[in-house]
Amino acid sequence: MHDIKIIRDDPEAFDAGLAKRGIEPQAARLIAIDERRRKIIASLQEMQAARNDASKQIGAAKAKKDEALAQKLMDEVAHLKAKIQAGEEDERAVTAELETELAAIPNIPYETVPVGPDETANVEYRRHGSPRAMNFTPREHFDLGEALGLMDFETAAKLSGARFVVLKGLLARLERAIANFMLDLHTREFGYTEVNPPLLVKDQTMFGTAQLPKFADDQFAVYKGQSVSEQDKYWLIPTAEVSLTNLVRESILSEEELPLRLTAWTPCFRAEAGSAGRDTRGMIRMHQFSKVELVSVTTPEQADEEHERMLACAEGVLKALDLHYRVVTLSTGDMGFSSRKTYDIEVWLPGQGAFREISSCSVCGDFQARRMQARYKPAGSKTTRFVNTLNGSGLAVGRTLIAILENYQQADGSIAVPAALKPYMGGQEVIAANG
Repeated sequence: MHDIKIIRDDPEAFDAGLAKRGIEPQAARLIAIDERRRKIIASLQEMQAARNDASKQIGAAKAKKDEALAQKLMDEVAHLKAKIQAGEEDERAVTAELETELAAIPNIPYETVPVGPDETANVEYRRHGSPRAMNFTPREHFDLGEALGLMDFETAAKLSGARFVVLKGLLARLERAIANFMLDLHTREFGYTEVNPPLLVKDQTMFGTAQLPKFADDQFAVYKGQSVSEQDKYWLIPTAEVSLTNLVRESILSEEELPLRLTAWTPCFRAEAGSAGRDTRGMIRMHQFSKVELVSVTTPEQADEEHERMLACAEGVLKALDLHYRVVTLSTGDMGFSSRKTYDIEVWLPGQGAFREISSCSVCGDFQARRMQARYKPAGSKTTRFVNTLNGSGLAVGRTLIAILENYQQADGSIAVPAALKPYMGGQEVIAANG
C-alpha cells in the first residue's frame, strides 16, 4: 500500500511510476480524497476545542450561579457532541475510501526495471549451462509420466476436475525427494529457517501480501461446515509467501533480527481464473501444486542485496540438479502487483523446446509492510520504520519435477535420477515403467 504523504509530496513522481505500468495518473484523485479527509479532521479539531472551552465555561457559570448561561453552554456542548459524532463517521468513511483506493494501486517499479507492456519486454539477465544433447526426439513430461503409469490426469479429473493430477509410486516419491532436497539446501547452506505455516488464512492475512481485494477471483475461499458467514470464511494459500510474510504483521522487530530469512514447503492453491486455454495438458498450470517458498524481511538498505542473494539461492537448486536455465528481469507490464522488481528463473524444457518459469524472486519495498503494519526499530533510534519484504520460489516443486522428467529422460522413456536426489530416493538410479 502506498503512503499518501509521499504521494502529496511528489505527485508527479508517483504518476510517472504508474505510467511505466500503463496506469493513468492517480495522484490528483487520491490527493482530492485526502483533502476531504484533512478538512474533516481540521473541522473536528475545531469542534473539539470549542466543546472543551464550553465545558470549562459551564463550571464557571455555575460557580457564579448564572443558570441561564450554564444551560446555554450545556446546550452548545450537546450540539457540538452530535456534530462531532457525525464528523467522526464522515472521517471514518473518507479514510476507508482513501485506503480502498490506495490498496487497489500496484507498487511503483524501480528505475532499473525495463518498461514494456508484457513479457515481450522482459530482458535476459544471465543464463546457466546449455541444453542436454539427446539423440532422440524428447517427449513432454505428461507423455513420459503417463507412459510410466505414474502420472494420472484422468483419475484426478474424476476426483476433482481439470487441472489436478495423481502422482504414484516413484514419481510421488521423486516429488517428495525434490522438496526435501530443496529444504535441506536452503536451511543448511543458505541460512533460511524452516517453517510449517497454516494453509488456511483470514482476509487480513491475504490483504497483507496484496492477494486481496484485487485478486479475489484467483483464490479459493472455504467455509466451516455449511456456513456461508464471512466470520467462518478462510482462504487456501496461493503461496507460502502469504503465511510466511504475515508472521511479522503488526509487530516491531529489532534491527538486529534483520534480515530474517524463512522457508516453507507447502501445498499451494490457485483458481487460475485468467488462464483459460493455457497449458491445458500436463502439470504446468495446476489448481493444486507444491512449492518451496523463500521469504526475507529486511531493512530498506539491505533489500536490494538480499534480492540478489535470494535469486542466487533459487539458482543454487537448479545448479545442483544440473539443469539449464536463464534469468530474466521482468518488464513493468509483466511483474506482479506488489513487486518493485522481479527476476524470473526459466528452466529449459526439451520436450517443449522452450524456457518455462520455475521461480519468481521479487523485492517489494515497504509496500506489503504498510498493509501488515510491520515495522522495526533501528539501533539507537526511538522511532520505527517499515520493514522491506522479499519473496521467491526456491523452487516450484511440480515444475522442477517436470524439468527433471524432460531433461533426464532416456530413449526408452525411463528417467535417470539426478545425482543430488539419489540419497533422497533410497539410491534409486532410474525410474522405469516396470519399476
